[in-house]
Amino acid sequence: MNLTQSLIALAPEFTLVGAILLVLVADLYFRGQDAVLRRGVLTLISLAGVGVAAILVMSMSSSGEPIFSGMLAHDGFAKFFRLLFLLVAAFGLLFAGLSDEVPVSRFGEYALLLLSITLGLSLLAGARNLLMIYLSIELVSLPSYVLAGFRRGDYRASEAALKYVIYGGVASGLMLYGFSLLYGLTGTLDLTQIGGALQGLGGSAASRLALTAAVLMSLCGFGYKVAAVPFHMWCPDVYQGAPTPFTAFLSVGPKAAGLAVLMRFMLTALGDPTGAAFPWPLLIGLLAAVTMTLGNLTALVQNNVKRLLAFSSIAHAGYLLMAVSVGSPSAIRAVELYLVFYLLMNLGAFLAVQAVRARTGSEDLDAYRGLGARSPLLAVLLALFLFSLTGLPPLAGFIGKFYLFASLLEVGNAFYYVLALIGVLNSAISLYYYARVMKAMYLKQAGADATPVPLGGAYSVLLLVLAVPTLILGVYWFPLADALNAGVALTP
Repeated sequence: MNLTQSLIALAPEFTLVGAILLVLVADLYFRGQDAVLRRGVLTLISLAGVGVAAILVMSMSSSGEPIFSGMLAHDGFAKFFRLLFLLVAAFGLLFAGLSDEVPVSRFGEYALLLLSITLGLSLLAGARNLLMIYLSIELVSLPSYVLAGFRRGDYRASEAALKYVIYGGVASGLMLYGFSLLYGLTGTLDLTQIGGALQGLGGSAASRLALTAAVLMSLCGFGYKVAAVPFHMWCPDVYQGAPTPFTAFLSVGPKAAGLAVLMRFMLTALGDPTGAAFPWPLLIGLLAAVTMTLGNLTALVQNNVKRLLAFSSIAHAGYLLMAVSVGSPSAIRAVELYLVFYLLMNLGAFLAVQAVRARTGSEDLDAYRGLGARSPLLAVLLALFLFSLTGLPPLAGFIGKFYLFASLLEVGNAFYYVLALIGVLNSAISLYYYARVMKAMYLKQAGADATPVPLGGAYSVLLLVLAVPTLILGVYWFPLADALNAGVALTP
């Protein structure tokens, strides 16, 4: 595409930039006026920017031809993830409007940073150049460090932000060094050209060793965004210390972006699994097995529900990496389908946690004792989200895991059979720690000082908006699956 066509194709991102500037100006203009009014105006501007960007994305056809001299892809794969990120951003803004963890007076700062992260996520989904990948990851990471420590004066938030910065800096440095090795081996930063150069790479021990080091170091950056073991250690502390609305956003948006760029990098630069220049399917498969196992086993002993969901998020990264290791078109579609379901059920679970914290001031498991009697609707909806995360029918999580496991089994390889078995066993393990929350809600009595947990109208509406599709898509998912089959191909 020429420059004009490239600029038109990037119109959604320019819309986000415009929304960021408007939020900045409006926040300054309304400063000193009623804080609630200012938050309402800023929310309206932010949601309008996200909505217009989503409309532009949906209205564009995906030609598959790269834009800006091959820096960014313009295919169905990028289009899907751009829409996903915009949807997550909209919920992140709505959650923040209900949370006391995001002060009304600082809502403009929160919205500006969240929109900046969304911009980085959108660019990352289409990045097909090593330099573009690095810049997009940094655009996501730097505002994320600020939002992780958004609660001033809270030592957990300060600790979370510090750990996030340290792990992020180390992961980015290792990834950048891996990219430099790839550039030295191939003489190009373009993923497609790297793939062609690696296919013709000599079989000398030195070149194979350099390629191995480059892939492993590059994987540090991708694994950090996905929160895969052993790059996960920041995740529990950041999830616990950050404001719950941002934790919910963080659990879906950057994770999905990490998976998107990982799939594009592996399939385009390293090649199809059947003829890859490096045995990346084996590496990703082993990483998936370790990630889901450690995530689920560590979640068993957590008493803070946000930390429990953090380790659950790590385990779900493992489930998704199983399908990534297959690399087939059906496996890619399974990842995309599961991410849609994961958005619904994980955001719903975090919103329920936010509602409990807003009423009780606690995120510990004891705050959920007797919740079935204190707030029946909230308890039922939280149970629905947790059952779906487990993968029980007839909920969306079951269909999502079915597609993930089916993509492994259709390969007909002993390695993938074993990987699928490990995934099934891990799903069974996860039922135990999710059941701990439900046991506290329905089988344990609240303390004498416990009070009712009234669920306000805004919380009820948002929870139902997330719960109803989680239930419906568990029995009628075919239209969504057909839509993904039709238009989310990854173009090299």
